[in-house]
Amino acid sequence: MKKTVFLLTGLIAVAVINAQSLDEIVKSYSVAMKSDKLADVTSIKISGKMSAMGMEMPMVMLMKNPNKIKVTYSFNGQDMVSVFDGEKGYMINPMMGSSDPVELTGDQLTQVQKNNTFRNELLNYFKNGQLTLEGQENVNDKPAFKLKANVGSSPLYMFLDKESYMLVKTSTTVDQMGTSMNVDSYMTDYVDIDGVVIPKKTTAMANGMEAAVITFDKIEVNIPMEDSVFKVK
Repeated sequence: MKKTVFLLTGLIAVAVINAQSLDEIVKSYSVAMKSDKLADVTSIKISGKMSAMGMEMPMVMLMKNPNKIKVTYSFNGQDMVSVFDGEKGYMINPMMGSSDPVELTGDQLTQVQKNNTFRNELLNYFKNGQLTLEGQENVNDKPAFKLKANVGSSPLYMFLDKESYMLVKTSTTVDQMGTSMNVDSYMTDYVDIDGVVIPKKTTAMANGMEAAVITFDKIEVNIPMEDSVFKVK
């Protein structure tokens, strides 16, 4: 009986320590990302490009506090647009044969909203009880905390650099036309633009092979931005 009590006490102690550690890590991440200062930011405009399969597509991201976002990729003179106007999300993709907005639902809608810098996704996962600490792993030869977010059909692993607490890698498994694919994304070249902390480069690897590279060339903060910009329907 004493051994059972001792074992249970030990397990509870370990759980408390892990919970406290996770809480501290999430707080340190929020401090590193200056999440508290984002409340004073009204808008963010990012200009850059995505390189994939030998193609380069210019891109523009517009964000307005707290939840409006619009992402535009240009290719062959046509614009592919994903937008969330604060209530609903839409996509315009002339490459699919139509320039009419199509309402987004489910995972597509969630993905558009996740691109919003004003959202602290890691903190949201923690508050919702979806985040656990899975130990440590090296990312680019540097130790990182490994966090697991239990979301969707496949968990999302998030790696925070132990020194800076910046997000340096995410890893998940996606289904691509019936084939399971492991997607690792690496975030580098962090900058602080007027209190907005953001990686200028994200490299996506699919099953160990480079799939796409997104590079931010220009980041503008607190520029005038009308709500009408986010209305496509």
